[in-house]
Amino acid sequence: MRLMSFLRPDGTPSWGATNGETVSDLLDHAPGLKAALAMTVSLAPTATSWRLDEVTFLPPIPNPDKIICVGLNYLSHIREGGREPPKQPTIFTRWANTQVGHRQPLVRPHVSATLDYEGELAVVIGRSCRHVKAADAGTVIAGYACYNDGSVREWQRHSSQYTPGKNFPHTGGFGPWIVTPDEIGNISEQHLVTRLNGEEVQCATLDDLVFDVPALVEYCSTFTRLEPGDVIITGTTGGVGAYRKPPLWMKPGDTVEVEITGIGTLRNPVAQEE
Repeated sequence: MRLMSFLRPDGTPSWGATNGETVSDLLDHAPGLKAALAMTVSLAPTATSWRLDEVTFLPPIPNPDKIICVGLNYLSHIREGGREPPKQPTIFTRWANTQVGHRQPLVRPHVSATLDYEGELAVVIGRSCRHVKAADAGTVIAGYACYNDGSVREWQRHSSQYTPGKNFPHTGGFGPWIVTPDEIGNISEQHLVTRLNGEEVQCATLDDLVFDVPALVEYCSTFTRLEPGDVIITGTTGGVGAYRKPPLWMKPGDTVEVEITGIGTLRNPVAQEE
């Protein structure tokens, strides 16, 4: 099943289940998708539905309690930066108000031109949990989505802490929807591709992760309580703009896509901060 959050044609926030062409409006079942994950609600189609071109996509979880980001987690990305694989996951955070949905613009800030793309797999948690063993991670995962962890590299490199460069407004693309695990199968076998203006710039299978999804769920649920709707962004693969010669930054007028097999394609135009 594919679950998404959106604005109705009249601007009312809602959520629902989509077949990729229309979305069945489920706002009467729960006040939002995050709330629905914490409840036992019917996901049966309703009489009210919208064409996807009638609605405005929101991040699938517009208001997560936590967005936990993992850095340096693909061997190809580690190697392109001349680093050694970390012994433990490299963790930083992104804030909910930095996110945009499918088709919504990523925004390059006034203070820097170094806006980089990072195609990633997002893992969405389905229930409150703590101390989850890797072998049991599947019992707490609600689904998966595409993510573009847009990075303002200049600010990311101000210190050893990544947070400033990862939290400019409207720099994190999330979507287009959440796909439940039963529709995907083995997530490690899926393929991730990032395209900038139609040109492939990142390409990897998810088995290139140093710390796979179960390991990340175990690690993160050990140092914090994971709640329904929490998002773990699992890291980016090699090919980022910062390590290209010359560097390849996203600029206003560009279009960037993150595609993961079994999930779909997240597409965002790039705009300049007004």
